[in-house]
Amino acid sequence: MASSAHSTSLATFEGYCHMLYNSPSAEERTKAEAALVQLASNPEHIPQCQFVLTSSTMPQAQLVAANAFKKLIVQSWNHFTPAQRAEYRNYTLNFLATNGIMCTNFVTALLVQLVACATKFGWAEMEDQQQVMHEVGRFLHATPGHLVLGLQLLEALVTEMNSTANTRSLTQHRKIAGSFRDVCLYQIFKMSLQTLQQLQTHAIPASEPELARIREHSLQLALACLSYDFIGTTLDEASEELGTIQVPSTWRGTMEDSATSALFFDLYRSTQPPIQSLTIQVLVLLGSLRRSLFSSDEERQSFLQRMVRGSLLILQTQCGLADHDNYHELCRLLSRLKANFQLSELVQCDDYKAWIALVATFTVDSFKHWEWASNSVYYLLSVWSRLVASMPYLKPETPSQLENYVPQIITAFINSRMELVSTLLRSADADLDDPLDDDEQLTEQLETFPSLCRFQLQQVSSYVLSLFEPSARLYQQALTLPIGDRTGNPEVQMRLAQSEGELSWLIYIIGQILGSHLTPNSNAETQQFIDGELTSVVLQLIPLIDDPDVARERCNCPSNQHLQSAVLFFLQQFRKVYVGDQATASTKVYSRLAERVNLGDHFAVLGVFVNKIVANLKLRCDCFKVIEKTLALFSDLASGYCSSKLLLKLDSVRYMLLHHTAEEFPFLLVPENLRQRTSFYSTLCKLLFLDDIGVKFKAFMEPFTRWLRSLKAQSERAFAEPHVRTALIGMLRDLRGIVCACSNRRTYGLFFDWLYPEFTPLLHRAVLTFHAVPEFTTPLLKLYAELVYNKAQRLTFDSSSPNGILLFRDASAMLVAYGRQCIESELPVGADPYTHKFKGIHICMTMLTRALSGSYVNFGVFALYGDRALSDCLEVMIQMCLRVKLEDILAYPKLSRAYFTLMELLMRNHTTVIAELEPPVLRHLCNSLSEGLKSHEVAISSQCAAALDHLAAFHFQELAERDEDGAKGVSKLGTERELFAFQLAVLLHMIVFEECTNQWSLSRPLLALILINEDAYQKWQAQALGSMAAHPGRQQKLAQAFEKLMAGVPRGEHANLDVKTRDKFTQNLSQFRHDVRSIV
Repeated sequence: MASSAHSTSLATFEGYCHMLYNSPSAEERTKAEAALVQLASNPEHIPQCQFVLTSSTMPQAQLVAANAFKKLIVQSWNHFTPAQRAEYRNYTLNFLATNGIMCTNFVTALLVQLVACATKFGWAEMEDQQQVMHEVGRFLHATPGHLVLGLQLLEALVTEMNSTANTRSLTQHRKIAGSFRDVCLYQIFKMSLQTLQQLQTHAIPASEPELARIREHSLQLALACLSYDFIGTTLDEASEELGTIQVPSTWRGTMEDSATSALFFDLYRSTQPPIQSLTIQVLVLLGSLRRSLFSSDEERQSFLQRMVRGSLLILQTQCGLADHDNYHELCRLLSRLKANFQLSELVQCDDYKAWIALVATFTVDSFKHWEWASNSVYYLLSVWSRLVASMPYLKPETPSQLENYVPQIITAFINSRMELVSTLLRSADADLDDPLDDDEQLTEQLETFPSLCRFQLQQVSSYVLSLFEPSARLYQQALTLPIGDRTGNPEVQMRLAQSEGELSWLIYIIGQILGSHLTPNSNAETQQFIDGELTSVVLQLIPLIDDPDVARERCNCPSNQHLQSAVLFFLQQFRKVYVGDQATASTKVYSRLAERVNLGDHFAVLGVFVNKIVANLKLRCDCFKVIEKTLALFSDLASGYCSSKLLLKLDSVRYMLLHHTAEEFPFLLVPENLRQRTSFYSTLCKLLFLDDIGVKFKAFMEPFTRWLRSLKAQSERAFAEPHVRTALIGMLRDLRGIVCACSNRRTYGLFFDWLYPEFTPLLHRAVLTFHAVPEFTTPLLKLYAELVYNKAQRLTFDSSSPNGILLFRDASAMLVAYGRQCIESELPVGADPYTHKFKGIHICMTMLTRALSGSYVNFGVFALYGDRALSDCLEVMIQMCLRVKLEDILAYPKLSRAYFTLMELLMRNHTTVIAELEPPVLRHLCNSLSEGLKSHEVAISSQCAAALDHLAAFHFQELAERDEDGAKGVSKLGTERELFAFQLAVLLHMIVFEECTNQWSLSRPLLALILINEDAYQKWQAQALGSMAAHPGRQQKLAQAFEKLMAGVPRGEHANLDVKTRDKFTQNLSQFRHDVRSIV
């Protein structure tokens, strides 16, 4: 389509648009899309976009043209002259003024966004664009349709100015956003208020649909203004931890004016959903205004009084609360009022007594109708939790009424959880969610509960016990029925499930009460007696649910698994407060436990813990979540200083250390528990290694020794059997758990001597047999990655020991064996590339990185004695890196972290090897580093900068040595001048124009890159100066900044990379960056 498009070409264009949006044929839609996409491919097509917008009346054609127009303007903004930028922005504004009210919403939305983007882009350079209120004024004072367009323009502008998108750097964004806040934002907010006031007084002549649109967009504009990031903290308003809205002091008069809050409360009462929810969202933000905004405490108290009275009227009249969104936003408003104001301020309000009574009633009703208000429970609980938390700071003579209402709230919440259990069991509604199935939702509902319970602990505990004991009694009675009567009777099964659900909630609540302690020393004796009473009823339940027959019957029922999870949660909370180091301060708890369940001290209770852990591992093999949480509890107990020593004194633990195979713990055979095998053996060995372990370790490893020796004698055919592979997979995970627990030289030496040299040949045989099975290779490679990991300096061998070299040679052989198979084999059709290929490669990278950085091998001995262990593993590793596309490396976070960590290490300690690679390989590795520099992960970006610094410094040094002795030979880096030039350009652009939190790291390679490639630096400098040709003043300042950059830095034959030179350059660079940013 030519720029002088006529009716025929317009008809063709419209035909393609009709085909794209309306044709039932996928082939026709693809053809139309291919033809239309060309419109957005080149800025030369902008006149065509304008022609279609102006000439066509077809909505689809206008949509395609508007989308292309916006895309071209945004993407090519920096290439336009100031006159072109103004022309395109003014054209869009004029088009909206002339044709906007006749276009469809999706077309005007695109053009409105374009005006907002263009205004933001030109805000700092084109001062006339800061008169945006004057420009939009012609819309605001025209027809109702134009008024809506004006409001949309302002809302889009506020949103765009508040967004970090489409901005070159965070600094630039904050500069523009701050200027817009100071120049326009307050005017815009006042304009939204004025429009809303005119609507309330019926001062705008328009039809009802038009008035509804004006009202909606005015509210959205006010909401956007109050949601603005006023001080550049980029906080997420969705977070309820936001705190305060930092509006400028110039807004004080409007915010203190009683008409402002009254306007939104009046709007709420006089409108219908969904407009009502928008008004409360605005009120939520008004309720979050910073304390220092108000001119006095009296003004702030008056403001709070108005907010309390307004919310009280809503609660009294129940206006709009049949709508779910309104209901939810009101809960947010109540929560935000307490979060931003003190209880002492609330109680001073004239309407406080009526307000707190109605909030209590509202909360209780919400809990009763939990299925309708489930998403609002958190906000309501947080209101009361914060109220209670403020009680210690309230003067005794000030009545808060909380002691009257908090027990009601707690009782209502607990009853709602009981009702929830019953409803879920009897309801066929699949949309109802059970919080017990979702740990995150469960935590959200319970996290505010402990402070409420502590406020009225005696009453709450009595009520919990009054529900717990009957439910436990019914549960026990149902379980005493003959097994045939239980399993064959739906009513009994329902009763069992309901009791398990109710007990689960009650045990979670008891656990939260215990877990609310900071330290036992802070608890009054009465509180400890109550904790002991609550604990005793839970501990009495454990033998009942761990009866083998009951466990086998009920273990796969969801309600029983919920009960097991609740018990484990309770045990974790009890452990944190009353087991181990803190036990001596908890005598009152244990005296009550001695009375109730004959457990007189922490040692006796710890025995209950271990019995529970063993029962779960033996009886609930198929309950993955239960097994996971059980092992987490076991690990936490074994990690405690005192609790671990106490565990070793228990006969049951000593028995576990001698009998830990699948015969005793059948959960080890369940495929879903494979990951947990590592945790299990790691925990066992933490306990094993606490004692004098020479003989005990040998006995502990005896089952592994017997099985591996039997495996060595098997034929190749028998060795390749699937059952052997499955057993090996489990054993490899077990061994990794054991080596993970080796935290010092003594324990690591025991394991290494057991493994090497007797069993390592078997592992090499296995990798050649099962190399194509990722389920096998992953745990094998992870075992080796852990084996070569010198954490806590555990790999410290005697000076006469060859073990360090032997370990590296063995790991090298494993990496080479797997790597060669990986390089030669193709990915199976339809297979997941990460699982079948990339995961193994990233583990190999981690293994090699740990081996090379472990400081237990002198790598010079390999070349000295002609051993290829080092060279072979480096060669295979680089070949594996080349087998992974750069986009795949960047796409998988674990792979990219392992890759760039390895590259930094190789270029630091093995630079000579890298420098002698073939040019294509070298280019690939260096290009990957250039891409890594742009990573959003600071660690990766810094590693790439360090790697480039090592490489560039190496090349600088070899060039300097060549000049000194006249030698002509340098490494293959000498042929890669363009490569270094590209890296130099990337780094300069990032440091100067982008927001870098690791500026120091990025600056380190820059000096070496400049010194080895002066021509590229001069070229980049010339391009930067050329881009300022239209601004001679700025160009001169930029030239001066470039001169200062290299001031005091030796160049030419005096060039060096000494510490003093580097520090001087880094100082210059910081100033250069500051100067250039102020210019650009």
